[in-house]
Amino acid sequence: MNVQLETLLHKQWDKRGIISWLLLPASAVFMWASSRRRKNAKVTNVGVPVVVVGNIYVGGTGKTPVTISLVRALRERGWNPGVISRGYKGAADAPVEVEENSNPDIVGDEPLLIKKSTGAPTFVCKKRVDAAKSLLAEYPLVNVLISDDGLQHYELGRDVELAVIGARGLGNGWVLPAGPLRERPARLDEVDAIVLNATEDVVTSSTPRYAATSGFSDAINYASGEKITLDTLARMQAKKQLKADAMAGIAVPDRFFSMLRAHDLEINPIPLPDHYSFTKNPFAESKADLIFITEKDAVKCRKHPEIKNDERIYVVPLETQLDKFLVDFIEKKITAASERYKTNNH
Repeated sequence: MNVQLETLLHKQWDKRGIISWLLLPASAVFMWASSRRRKNAKVTNVGVPVVVVGNIYVGGTGKTPVTISLVRALRERGWNPGVISRGYKGAADAPVEVEENSNPDIVGDEPLLIKKSTGAPTFVCKKRVDAAKSLLAEYPLVNVLISDDGLQHYELGRDVELAVIGARGLGNGWVLPAGPLRERPARLDEVDAIVLNATEDVVTSSTPRYAATSGFSDAINYASGEKITLDTLARMQAKKQLKADAMAGIAVPDRFFSMLRAHDLEINPIPLPDHYSFTKNPFAESKADLIFITEKDAVKCRKHPEIKNDERIYVVPLETQLDKFLVDFIEKKITAASERYKTNNH
């Protein structure tokens, strides 16, 4: 989907306009089919606690940074987490282990970013239960699984459900195709916790909610690997009058651009389609002295040697911090689940 069409679609989903009203009957069919699928799902428990990090809004809400932060937080507390995912477009029919040099066209850019960021065992498969079983067979010391996305994958048994709400909130509050939601807003009353990955709390639900704070501080030169603060780059830009482009193939590129501007960087924003494949080098015609890209896009740039050696490019890692009380809450639930599984296995 190109950027213009994607933007138009989300603008339509922000309000209950005439098109949304006309699509309401189709949404009723979608809800019926989703409810039927959930009711008929044969749930499989894989024998270790499972935490699902998902959403009800179609598209990006910041699930992957939350997953990365949760892996790190649980590891600091002595857990040995593994990660499972469907992978982008479910390209993996059989379980595939994600390695740092895996092809993102097969395993997906987000699972690859999780692997590179955390080093945790990561498997993808269209059927998440199969991914979980393969991961646990290969890594028997893993004692908690985190499913990146998969709130609607009801075949996978879960012990904790986290619903991540991003900058777009819940849109017009209607399900597909009249609105942007995979399930009705009432689904948020059933999850264990809501993670607010944006500044505004736009959710009406009795479910406990916790804030995730995200931001940038450093950039890494793609060619040399040298780390430098964004504030240093901003001073360098002002002093030398450097031109800067910022490119982002993510769900909400404006958030990336705004965070860069918050560091006093003057940028020319270039939004790319979400999950942009980088089959073509988008930087080739850029006349900028500095080019800023996201970590998610960086994992797909290796396929171009000229990108790899372009000293103008800086990767900007997103740093997400979870509320300590959220991690406490999750740990309490997975500890209880772990004891329960051990008892059942004896």
